Amino acid sequence: MRDHFGRKVNYLRISITDLCNLRCVYCMPEEGVPKRRHATNLSFEEIEALVRAGADMGIDKIRLTGGEPLVRAGVLDLVKKLGAIPGIRDFAMTTNGILLPEMAADLKAAGLRRVNISLDTFDPEKYARITRCGRLEDALAGIDAAVAAGLTPLKINTVLIKGFNDDEIEAFVHYTKTRPVEVRFIELMPLGDGAEYAFGQYMPGEAVLARVPELVPAASPPGAPARLCTLPGALGKVGLINPISHRFCSDCNRIRLTADGKLKPCLHSDEELDVKALRGAGRSYREILEMAVSAKPERHHIDEHETIKKRNMNEIGG
Repeated sequence: MRDHFGRKVNYLRISITDLCNLRCVYCMPEEGVPKRRHATNLSFEEIEALVRAGADMGIDKIRLTGGEPLVRAGVLDLVKKLGAIPGIRDFAMTTNGILLPEMAADLKAAGLRRVNISLDTFDPEKYARITRCGRLEDALAGIDAAVAAGLTPLKINTVLIKGFNDDEIEAFVHYTKTRPVEVRFIELMPLGDGAEYAFGQYMPGEAVLARVPELVPAASPPGAPARLCTLPGALGKVGLINPISHRFCSDCNRIRLTADGKLKPCLHSDEELDVKALRGAGRSYREILEMAVSAKPERHHIDEHETIKKRNMNEIGG
């Protein structure tokens, strides 16, 4: 599928729940979110049907997100269903890692290929503060479990936050010296209730290069949002994802599905297509996907001074 600007769209990110076992300050309200009626969210059968239609149209990369995807009941069944769809070559999940020690091996056996794990600090006290309830040791155990289960190549998502973890940039970079992982520094985005937190604490990804000048450029996959670097002799890599300071809209290859069945052509836009309503109006999944791709804007218009208010990050899935 190609949009009106010639971009090939082959990547679908699927949020399967807006619930989470953490309460990260830039992602969701401190009190959490109210549970929706089961019928409000897309069923696994609806998600599978949408992905099958997408695979027939050229979607070959999917990612399960949340909230925290591993808290949704029956997630292993969904992984099995999606992992069996012909044409899907890259099947991943973004998780906080807390539940991976008990689930990683089963996820791998069900067909999941790799995971990204969110980790913003190596300091136990700061981890408890940023997540409002989490324990660093649980996240680190999740990383070990993912590697042991073969959910690799493993990527670690680290949101850059001025005054919180900017003093740990070197530690995250040096983490790649002896581990074959990709640490990805992501610029803080002002979305939903977390926007107030983001204002004043944004810092550009270029700060990583200024702090660790020995990083050298590495080859980056076409269309990937991360600009890769590496320390000489390191086993892993460092990625810079800069949606605010260096928009990569010209290479955007993705659309997003929220847990309550809204297709988002762009992360940084409030525009959504209601899958359930369109299906009720007689539209096929193929038509709905075509509509979402056609609605992709040429570029987003968010920066460190602007915000998207309609959704929190836990509802969108990043």
